[in-house]
Amino acid sequence: MTAPTSPAPAIEAVQWFNTDTPPSLDALRGRVVVIEAFQMLCPGCVSHGLPQATRIHETFSRDDVVVLGLHSVFEHHEAQNPTSLEAFLHEYRIAFPVGVDAPGEPGGLPITMARYGMQGTPTLVLIDRKGHRRVQHFGHVPDLRLGAEIMALIAEAA
Repeated sequence: MTAPTSPAPAIEAVQWFNTDTPPSLDALRGRVVVIEAFQMLCPGCVSHGLPQATRIHETFSRDDVVVLGLHSVFEHHEAQNPTSLEAFLHEYRIAFPVGVDAPGEPGGLPITMARYGMQGTPTLVLIDRKGHRRVQHFGHVPDLRLGAEIMALIAEAA
């Protein structure tokens, strides 16, 4: 786990699902934030990343941990539009808030994905209670390892 250095970059979403109020990292200070960046056509996201994010959402108290999805589309744009995403979230029973990452330059990465220097999807980011990015994983992360990292961040402010 890296030491805190500066606040995590803001999430630049053009639309949110599963929430009445668009969440902001500033408003979530005091809780550990888990961001699961995914694409609905990404096999690793569907088989590992999103189920893991759902388990985190169902396991930890919302007073301690908040899970946010970030649909960061960098390929197959036409097939991964917000209408398709809404159906996908319903079919896969994704209950946590999911933002649609704002598009970047044509042919480039979405804005939030670029701000975080993500290599692709799935990417999981852990932000501590003070709003600092502490962990960033690209690809599959074992549940036990991730649970230990989340618990360490929860315990820091206890």
